Amino acid sequence: MDLFKNSSKQSSSLQIRGGSSTSHPSPHVSKGKQIVQGHGEVFTHFISLPLAIHPELKQKVETFRNSVLGNNNDRKPLKFQSTLDEMGIEKSMFISPNSLHLTVVMLKLENKEAVDAAQDILKSVSASVRHALDNRPVFIRLKGLDCMNGSLDKTRVLYAPVEEVGGDGRLLRACNIIIDAFVNVGFAGKDAKSRLKLHVTMMNATYRRDKSKGMTFDGREIHKEFGRTDWGEYLIREAQISKRFWYDANGYFHCCGSLPFPHK
Repeated sequence: MDLFKNSSKQSSSLQIRGGSSTSHPSPHVSKGKQIVQGHGEVFTHFISLPLAIHPELKQKVETFRNSVLGNNNDRKPLKFQSTLDEMGIEKSMFISPNSLHLTVVMLKLENKEAVDAAQDILKSVSASVRHALDNRPVFIRLKGLDCMNGSLDKTRVLYAPVEEVGGDGRLLRACNIIIDAFVNVGFAGKDAKSRLKLHVTMMNATYRRDKSKGMTFDGREIHKEFGRTDWGEYLIREAQISKRFWYDANGYFHCCGSLPFPHK
């Protein structure tokens, strides 16, 4: 069985610049620029664990967005919807269901040679990753909402926390193997492992089109309403080298290579 798939076909992807696409809407490309994070690193790619492959999760996330914005015609409006502007909330801040994922590590791959090397690195750890996963499928549970680095009244990122079903740490071990491999060759920051925090972003203030409104929003009422939401349990099928700001026909980040996880 071929454990590694090279999917770097440029003809099947779209590079989006200068705004979101109507066919592949995503807040990640609001300005089409590489994002600087951490200690001045400019990241071009990342290792993702795709979740947009699960229709049930996509539907739940879309329902969440519509409920907050008041676009669910068959539901009773929420009390806080009349104050969305005061709360600093707008549609562009919500994650696109087509790009739902977990981030394992951010990468700096500046040219084709670096991307090719990253593909080889991912392939080289395939046996170790499968061993870390005990050659068994790994499922995650998404439940609740939390805010990143701050208080709910000044939220930058609202996310769904991740738990591994079974709680035996197999997924974390597999992620650390992947991170170490890319840190060792300089494609990831040395502190990448300490930054690992598996989560699913639901809202991000940096996606906001109107930057004059600041980089936070008031998430208290949303948390009060949806803070105990059960988003479900989902199989992690693979890890991908995802290219930032490029999207394939399905709306997910362009895949430059993938490592299948056990799923049977």
